Amino acid sequence: MRNSLALGAAALALGLPQAQGAAPAAAGPAAATSATAGAVSTPLHQAAERDDVSAITQLLAQGMPIDARDAQGRTPLLVATQGNRIRAARALIGAGADVNAKDGIQDSPYLFAGASGYLEILTMTLAQGANLRSTNRYGGTALIPACERGHVETVRRLIDAGVALDHVNRLGWTALLEAIVLSDGGPRHQQIVQMLVDAGADVQLADADGVRPLQHAIQRGQTEIERILRTAGAR
Repeated sequence: MRNSLALGAAALALGLPQAQGAAPAAAGPAAATSATAGAVSTPLHQAAERDDVSAITQLLAQGMPIDARDAQGRTPLLVATQGNRIRAARALIGAGADVNAKDGIQDSPYLFAGASGYLEILTMTLAQGANLRSTNRYGGTALIPACERGHVETVRRLIDAGVALDHVNRLGWTALLEAIVLSDGGPRHQQIVQMLVDAGADVQLADADGVRPLQHAIQRGQTEIERILRTAGAR
């Protein structure tokens, strides 16, 4: 039963922002409504959403706060990250934007880029001092949803950066478990499981119900992942 509830929760929104309710009216000329966000935002948020580097540069020169928040608690950098606006993200990070600033649902530019497989922005956040211990609203590191979603190169980058391999989220799962439980066991997830094993992930670490990675792979008919785990000594 615990796994069934966890599967439902993870499938809904691991690392992804949820729709927010109606926002209050803009308080002044510095605020405007963003069509995509559905929430009050500053001109800097809007420039980030448009990937408009010229406007970003001008607004920052005029003194616009670089980490201003919109009604969802998002900074302009998080808005740029959610749209994979690479040029805007580069301009904001270069100007000192906080890569760890979280919104109302605990997404940060670093966490969102990792979960979404936005490798270029992720690399910039890592270079800018991303907090590798930072966790999302499910208590998971950036590595866990990256593994679940099959973002091979993102997983490689996060492993190389030193993100904890055996961190357990609130659903009771590690990166290895999510790469099995929430996947189809295809080539991308096979490669991710192999990378995790090679990096030293604990192949015996069970979920909250005591089910180990090998048992999950067998139950799902993931024969290649089963082979990888057995070769690594899983029981």
